[in-house]
Amino acid sequence: MISVEDIPEAEIEWSAIRASGPGGQNVNKVSTGVHLRFDIRASSLPDPLKQKLLTLTDSRITREGVIVIKSVAFRSQEKNRLAAFERLDQLLKAVQIEQKTRRKTRPTRSSVRRRLDNKRKQGDRKKSRKPVDF
Repeated sequence: MISVEDIPEAEIEWSAIRASGPGGQNVNKVSTGVHLRFDIRASSLPDPLKQKLLTLTDSRITREGVIVIKSVAFRSQEKNRLAAFERLDQLLKAVQIEQKTRRKTRPTRSSVRRRLDNKRKQGDRKKSRKPVDF
């Protein structure tokens, strides 16, 4: 399973942004937020993994095939950087999980019979509530 540690540092582009939220006057002066940009098409990831990432309908992936993750949750740039890194890792891991193929199943005869009997009883119960027609 490929993780973020396997991606060369040169393929991940970082940019510091001013973060909103907690931090007092520090928010207005220091760029503690982080934008992580990762170009899927230009990366060294295996082709099947690239295709899975590009077919995702995730708002963090642009039409050009660039993953953009914004992290502004913490007051330090280093913590925001680690948080963005972790979110990219989670995205990569989620794409690599193989979905099990669904096997068709049929309900048992007795369960079908039970369901139909209950339907019939419910219908009889409702019929008995109607006014009698002479």
